[in-house]
Amino acid sequence: MNASPPTPGSEPGPRPASGADTGAGSGARPGPRVTVVVLTHNHVRQVVDTVARLTALPEHPHVIVADNGSSDSTVSLLASLFPQVRIVQSLGDHGMAGFNRAFALATTDYVACCDDSTWFAPGALAQAARLLDDHPNVAVLNARVVGNDEREIHPACLMLNATSPGGEGLPGPSLAGYMAGACIIRTSVFRALGGYEERLSHGGAEELAAFDVLSAGHAIVYCEAALAHREPLCRWFTRAQHCTHARNSAWVAWMRLPLRDALAATGHALAVFARQRSLGPASFALLRGAIWTLRRRRVAPAHVVQLTRQVRRAERHVRAGIPAMAEKYDQSGQRAW
Repeated sequence: MNASPPTPGSEPGPRPASGADTGAGSGARPGPRVTVVVLTHNHVRQVVDTVARLTALPEHPHVIVADNGSSDSTVSLLASLFPQVRIVQSLGDHGMAGFNRAFALATTDYVACCDDSTWFAPGALAQAARLLDDHPNVAVLNARVVGNDEREIHPACLMLNATSPGGEGLPGPSLAGYMAGACIIRTSVFRALGGYEERLSHGGAEELAAFDVLSAGHAIVYCEAALAHREPLCRWFTRAQHCTHARNSAWVAWMRLPLRDALAATGHALAVFARQRSLGPASFALLRGAIWTLRRRRVAPAHVVQLTRQVRRAERHVRAGIPAMAEKYDQSGQRAW
């Protein structure tokens, strides 16, 4: 399949070698099964290191870098160092929606998503492809993310695993959400969803996508075998980011959850606004999106709502029972991935 021409505001960089297919054998050596998309913005050192590791993987995946309008030397340096890597350059920072343009260029059945500080371990993508082949009802595999020491698991992964209601008949614990910067997704499912919602691209886009994936009858699974490494970073949320995430989460609740859950999410958002001393401006921003949100209201099926409630109750119990983990989880900024 030929890549579509670039949309206005994006400039593709060097194309990967032609002849790759979706893995179907036809006598010739099969091409990569997975495309890796790396999302970056003004992190030239991290993204160069990450792309170097990804291009050295034994699976030889296609690699696409989705650049969110970097003003440093990211694009020029990547183009010179990795001519086989395709670069999709945006004129501005589209946040999570930056993945959308790259997905449009993927020619494989599966796409692995990561940010510029995360990379997959050798063999992880091949194992993920095999699991997705064997379980057609699974749409998303959430990777197990570790630091330099594989025993140091990312706190968001610990939370996902600890709050899973189980995974009967699945290749791992079932989830109600996933880490957008450390996952492997069926390309067809992502395209059917229409990609990430741009208005939620700086928080909440993957939450809405998870609702729609589950509502369509697919499963989201935590996969221990899909190992990814993450460079330790200390990224503290600003006051505005806290408010944006709470506001967007409330918007998602109004779009996909019953009234009681939507009201609870709104109350939580107002409490966050008050703690961040931004009650007036943030509440106005929340209200300003009300019409846009209600026009997109489509309540998820009962089993998805029940799963969401079950997971959120478990999250409260985990955070209350393990304060140190809860504090680290809150500081990790995992929703910003």
